Formats: sequence, structure tokens, C-alpha cells
Amino acid sequence: MPLIICDIKEKITDKVKNHFRNLLRREDGMGVVEIILITIVLITLVIVFKGQLSSLVNTILGKMSRQANTI
Repeated sequence: MPLIICDIKEKITDKVKNHFRNLLRREDGMGVVEIILITIVLITLVIVFKGQLSSLVNTILGKMSRQANTI
């Protein structure tokens, strides 16, 4: 390979390596952990209150159906 292409290739690989190192050093990953914890809490709440939620949804859908028939 010509010397110019080798230099360009090395510069690009160095930039890519530095970019990934910077990605790993940043603390943006904390947002992911928080989202996972919030999701777990929401799923737990849905499991615990499943009966009440399904009853509420059925009531709301029933009212909507009855009111739609009157229109």
C-alpha cells in the first residue's frame, strides 16, 4: 500500500479508537440504568394491581361503548 493510504488508515483507526474510549468514559450509561429501574417498577405495579387495572379498563371501555351507541 502506498504510504499516504497507510497514514490515512492509521489516522482513521486512531480517531475511531479514541471515539470509543470517550464513549466508554462518559457517564451517559447511567440514564440506561435509571430507565431499566423505572421499567421494573412499572411492571411490578402492573402485576400487583392487575385485577384493579383490568376492572378499570373494562369499565371505561363499557362506558365508551354505551355512549358510542347513543350517538
